[in-house]
Amino acid sequence: MKKLSIKNWTVEERPREKSLEKGVSSLNDAELLAILMGSGNRDLSAVDLARVILTKMSLEEIAKASIQELCELPGIGLAKATTILAAFELAKRKNERYYKKQLFNSVETAGLFFKNKLQDLDHEQFWVVYLNNANECIHEAMIGKGGISSSSVDPRIIFKIALEHSATSIIIAHNHPAGSLEPSKNDMSITQKIKQMGILMDIRLLDHIIASKFGYYSFLESGKL
Repeated sequence: MKKLSIKNWTVEERPREKSLEKGVSSLNDAELLAILMGSGNRDLSAVDLARVILTKMSLEEIAKASIQELCELPGIGLAKATTILAAFELAKRKNERYYKKQLFNSVETAGLFFKNKLQDLDHEQFWVVYLNNANECIHEAMIGKGGISSSSVDPRIIFKIALEHSATSIIIAHNHPAGSLEPSKNDMSITQKIKQMGILMDIRLLDHIIASKFGYYSFLESGKL
């Protein structure tokens, strides 16, 4: 059976026209994905192709996928894959810049900042946010990547950067790609090591955040700092 072109749909059914009439928020997930893709394939319209893709991958899985992984989906080539991932990256950066502008004077601000930043990664990263006396972010840096251990996260590097930026306090964070928010013994050990060095250098460790797609864990909030 020959597919029905989007051009033959009613205005109500066309994603772009529907967004003009009712706003982008009126579109469902498949319609939004269809607009990003721009076209379907020989057998399916863009919207129908988007529906097929969403049966194979959730939005969360798409956001975490590589270009190569998206290209394995039916009807997705390099152009469509890069456009889709670019849209997710823009949304991520918008959220990150919003949280970064906030004062880091609450667990929620730090937790949401790092959840947005780290939740879609398929590997561990260890980050530090450097703050001034007003608890404003003045710098951020990735200190470790891969399996986080005392050998891969060097407190001397953390505090060297703190001195370079005249930071008075820091918040450290890393992610658990598998989703668990429980700190490991290694997480506890690293936290105490950094806290003690901070005391010696008069640079406070305000919190250690563990982030995943399920939320965040605060050492401070849990009484472990």
